[in-house]
Amino acid sequence: MSRLTLRLPESLHRQLETLANREQASLNQYIVYALTRQVTQTYLIQEHSEDAVEKQRTEFVALQQKLGKTPSEAIDRLLTERESVEPEKELDSKTTGRLQDRLRNRQLTSRRKDRVKGRGMQATRKAG
Repeated sequence: MSRLTLRLPESLHRQLETLANREQASLNQYIVYALTRQVTQTYLIQEHSEDAVEKQRTEFVALQQKLGKTPSEAIDRLLTERESVEPEKELDSKTTGRLQDRLRNRQLTSRRKDRVKGRGMQATRKAG
């Protein structure tokens, strides 16, 4: 185990003590728990570049087109033969919900941007 000395604002120190008391844990235990949780969530939920997202989207469309030509019996056989993987224990329903919320917010933001771009293009066409 390593040792780390931190200087914390008094208000943060008091908040951490309160939270540790609620969890019936020592301040040290609670800080280790909170840091571990934050690092784990940061590791599990990572943003990807637009290029990576576009590449994945293109590969998915290609797969859909390929599967569209595949008989349903073959798809059913592949699905039953696929490897089953248990979700990671850190990926609980709360973390999954937060991820889904982030994705929904990103989609809404993207749609709004697309609408604004569309309006700008319409205005440019009308002016031209």
